[in-house]
Amino acid sequence: MKALCHFFTDDGAKSLGTQLTLDDLFQREFQVHDPDAKWINGMFIQYIHNSTYQMSLIFEITLYLSQMYFATFKASKFAVSPDLNFVLLGYDVKQGLHNDVGFSTREVRELNPPEVSDSVLQFASWGVRDQQLVYAFENNIYYKTDVKSSSWRLTSSGQEGVVFNGIADWLYEEEVLHSQVAHWWSPDGSRLAYLNLNDTLVPNMLLPRFTGALYPRGQLYPYPKVGQVNPTVKLYVVTLDGGSQTTELRPPNSFEKSDYYITMVKWVTEEKIGVRWLNRAQNTSILSLCEVTMGACIKVSIVHWLPSFFLQNEEPLFSKDGNTFFLTMPIKHGGRGSFHHITMISDQVDMRHLTSGSWEVSQILEYDEETDTVYFLSTEDGSIQRQLYRVSAVNPFQRECLTCSLFKTQCSYYDAVFNPDYQYVLLNCRGNNCVWLIQTFIFPSLYIENDTLEKNTALRDALIDSAPGGQAVSDQFVLDWDSVLVSSDNVIVARLDGSGSGFLGQRVLHEVHQRLGTVEVQDQIAAVEYLTKLPYVDKNKVAVYGKAYGGFLSSLLLLSSGSMFRCGVAVAPVTDWRLYGNFPASGSGFLGQRVLHEVHQRLGSVEVQDQIAAVEYVLEHDLNMIRKLSHGFC
Repeated sequence: MKALCHFFTDDGAKSLGTQLTLDDLFQREFQVHDPDAKWINGMFIQYIHNSTYQMSLIFEITLYLSQMYFATFKASKFAVSPDLNFVLLGYDVKQGLHNDVGFSTREVRELNPPEVSDSVLQFASWGVRDQQLVYAFENNIYYKTDVKSSSWRLTSSGQEGVVFNGIADWLYEEEVLHSQVAHWWSPDGSRLAYLNLNDTLVPNMLLPRFTGALYPRGQLYPYPKVGQVNPTVKLYVVTLDGGSQTTELRPPNSFEKSDYYITMVKWVTEEKIGVRWLNRAQNTSILSLCEVTMGACIKVSIVHWLPSFFLQNEEPLFSKDGNTFFLTMPIKHGGRGSFHHITMISDQVDMRHLTSGSWEVSQILEYDEETDTVYFLSTEDGSIQRQLYRVSAVNPFQRECLTCSLFKTQCSYYDAVFNPDYQYVLLNCRGNNCVWLIQTFIFPSLYIENDTLEKNTALRDALIDSAPGGQAVSDQFVLDWDSVLVSSDNVIVARLDGSGSGFLGQRVLHEVHQRLGTVEVQDQIAAVEYLTKLPYVDKNKVAVYGKAYGGFLSSLLLLSSGSMFRCGVAVAPVTDWRLYGNFPASGSGFLGQRVLHEVHQRLGSVEVQDQIAAVEYVLEHDLNMIRKLSHGFC
C-alpha cells in the first residue's frame, strides 16, 4: 500500500489540554473544511483547497481557479461544466444569483432569463454533457444548450409559492426528497424529467418577518400538517432536442384516486426511468419502470411494509439494460427480527438475497456488470460503523470489506463515491480519530493504492436531531454543546439508541410504530436508572436535553419520571402532532391517518401545568407549550 498525504495545519487551534468553550464552536479553527470533492467526466476530481478551486486528473494534472474569482463574487458554491471549460459560481446565495466564469479565457457571463437582467435565480446547474445548463426562475425551468446560446423556457405554469416546476416546495425539500432539486437528466442529456408540485389547496403557514418597520411583514408558505391537504405531484419528461415534447408519467392505478408521494426518480437508460411511488399512509411502496417515449409504466416491485422511512429515498441499482436491479429489503434473521439486505431482482433469475445477517446494508453504491460485483456500505463490523464492502452477484459468499483494514485506528465511518468505470473511489471519512478525504485506487488484483487529498486537523460544528429511524450513537464525528459540557463543565453526557432507532434491525425500529412517546421513553428511563447507580454519577444532578422529536421525548421524560431529573431542556419540541408536518414518520406515517390521530393525540399533546413544577424546565421555540405553562421555571 502506498499513501501520499497532504497535511494542513491550523495555527490558531487551541493548545493540547485547553478546555473547549461554547464560543469555540463558532470559531473557524473548530470547523472542518469540506473540499466538496466530486467526479467530473469519470477521471477528473474537483475540490476546493485553501479557498482555491482545484481539479485533478488522478494524481497527474491539477488546474486552478484562483481565489480571486471566489473573492470577487463572494462565491460560496461552484460547479464545473462537463467539458471542463466553464465554472458556475454561486454568489449572493441568499438572493440566489449565479454567475459563469470561463476557465480558458476567464470571461465572465451573467446567467439571466430572456429579457430579464439582474435576476434572482432559484437554482442553476450544469447538465451531463458539454455546456448544458438548466436553471429555475419564478418556479419555471429554463434550458441553455451551451453558455453562449439563448435560454429556452421549458415550463410556463410556475407560480411563486403555489406551483413549482423542477424545484421542490417546502414539503418535498424538507421531508421527501431532502433536496431542492426536483429534476433529473437522462444519461445522454437528451431529456429532462421533473416534478410539478401544485400547492394551491395546501393550507398556508404565516411566517412573520421583522424587517425593522413598525409592524412585521408576513410571508405565507404552504405547510401541510397531519390530516391536511398535501400538494399534488406530477412527473413529466421533456425532450431537449428543440421540439420540447412533454410526456406525463402516470402513477399506478391503485394510486390514481388517492394521495401519494414520489420519493425517488432515477434514469435507467436513455428511454427508461425508475420511479418510486408511496401512498400517504407510507405503508405501500411501488417501484415502476417507465418508458418515457410512450409514458407507459410497469410495476417491477410492490412492497407492503411498516414505514421504513429512512429507505424511502433509496435508489435501486439497475443493469444497463434495465432488466436486473438491486435494492435493500428486510430479511429475517432468527429471533432478532429483520435486517435490510441487498436483494437482486431479475427477469432471468428468481429473487436472490446477496447479503444476510444481524446487521444492515445502509447504502447500495454501484453495480459493476463486467465483474458482477455490487459495492455497498454496511454496519457488519458494528452498528456504529459504516465500512465499504463488495459482494459478488453470482456467488454471494464472495464478500469482502475494502476499508476495514485501510486505516484501522483512524477511520471507521465512510462515505464513498465511485467513478464510472469503478476503478477509483472517493472515500470521505466522517469520523473516528480524525476526518479525512481519501481517494483510493482499486486495482483488479485487489492491490489498493490510495492518495489522501486532504487531512483535516480542525474540528467541525454539527448537530444531530433525534428522530425515529435516526442514530444517536455512531463513530461519526460530532462536535456540539455536549462536547463543551464534557470538556469544560465536568459533565457526563450519554446518548442512547433505544426503541425506534435505525440500523439495529426492523424489530427495534418498529417498536414505536403508532406508539410514539411510550416504549422509547421507557428505554431512556431504564438507561438513566442504570447510569445513576454508577459510583461516579451524582444522581441528584441529572438533566435531560432534546430537540424537535427529542424535545418531545425530554418533555415526556419530565412528566413520567420528574424525580429523576433536576433540569430539562426542550428545543422546538412537538407538543401536539396536529401542528406537525404531515410527511415525517412521526407524523401521519407513524401515527396513522386522521382516524388514528385522535387516538394518539394524547401522546403528543403535552400538558405540563403543575406536573413539572418540581424541576427546572427550559423551553425554546414553542408558543403552544408556553401558553400551557402556568408556572415560571429556570
